Amino acid sequence: MKTNPLYENPEHERLQLFVYLIPILGFFPALWTLYRRSGTKQQQAVSRLVIVLAFSWLTALILLETGAYSAESITLPMLLTSSLLTSSYFIVSLGLMIKVWKRQPLWLPGISRLAEQVLGKHLP
Repeated sequence: MKTNPLYENPEHERLQLFVYLIPILGFFPALWTLYRRSGTKQQQAVSRLVIVLAFSWLTALILLETGAYSAESITLPMLLTSSLLTSSYFIVSLGLMIKVWKRQPLWLPGISRLAEQVLGKHLP
């Protein structure tokens, strides 16, 4: 694997981590990084974390929205839960961006371990 001279600049690497952590949109560059097996180990770890977060959010959102429209009696609570889930996803992404800005390690209990176990096996 060739190393790109852009990866040698730590500020450029931090900027890429910020891009990966953009809610919803950062999923695509993170997926591209893992698909091409490029980037540093930290970029790959953050990419795996971002993909697991996005898939978890999307799956839960689809289930809640489907349940809200199929069950008339609990529509409002499910829609409120769906909005809280989306807000939480954006806040967690913002919190991870702040950790990148402060140069702290990115670790979410449970989710980071799941990302490493599930995607680490299939995407080195």
